[in-house]
Amino acid sequence: MFVATLWHQVHRTNYYTPLVTISYTMNKADIIDKVHETVGGTRADAERAVETSIDCIVDSLKKGNEVSIAGLGIFSSKTRNARTGRNPRTGESIDIPAMRVPKFRAAKALKDAVK
Repeated sequence: MFVATLWHQVHRTNYYTPLVTISYTMNKADIIDKVHETVGGTRADAERAVETSIDCIVDSLKKGNEVSIAGLGIFSSKTRNARTGRNPRTGESIDIPAMRVPKFRAAKALKDAVK
């Protein structure tokens, strides 16, 4: 009985989940490595290039400007209105102030490439 039960547990197949799930998250170090491989030079130069690109985008968003990169999309900032929220632990009402948040709209080329 135990062997049959164990066999069924091991060989049970769920048809709703994929057989292989592979996910990989690319981080800043991976981008630096890719730039270093593509452009050449030193790794420090590649790191400065990536850091400068990110800093330019962040600085423009802080000023309220949009950053448009052809084939990738548009980075912008949007203002969220002040609102009343709830503390999930206590249920107490809290005031959430208005704030600016980053926003990204993907370009058609990026959407088509990901399909």
